[in-house]
Amino acid sequence: MLNQLVIIGRLVKDPELRKTENGKNVTNITLAVPRSYKNSDGEYETDFIDCVLWSGVAESTTEYCRKGDLLGVKGRIQSRKYELDDEKVKLVTEVVAEKVTFLTSKKDK
Repeated sequence: MLNQLVIIGRLVKDPELRKTENGKNVTNITLAVPRSYKNSDGEYETDFIDCVLWSGVAESTTEYCRKGDLLGVKGRIQSRKYELDDEKVKLVTEVVAEKVTFLTSKKDK
């Protein structure tokens, strides 16, 4: 069995680094990934893919990347459940990044 993916997309907002209760660095990012085909209205749609980055990958991405930057992410798909305040269970599917490649850079950084 294999759970591996590579996606290329643009950052929807600036990444923000935070620490877990255990002291690990983590950041969540969303990549806008345009589809390669047109819908029935003749327009290209975009998927918004949630990714979680840990430790060094989270630190470097937060330091060097900003909204609109083009990133390549190699990782795996993970799903998890958590309970909301009203006892409803929510299922989340996200990409856990193993490697992030910065594909654009801006001179004004």
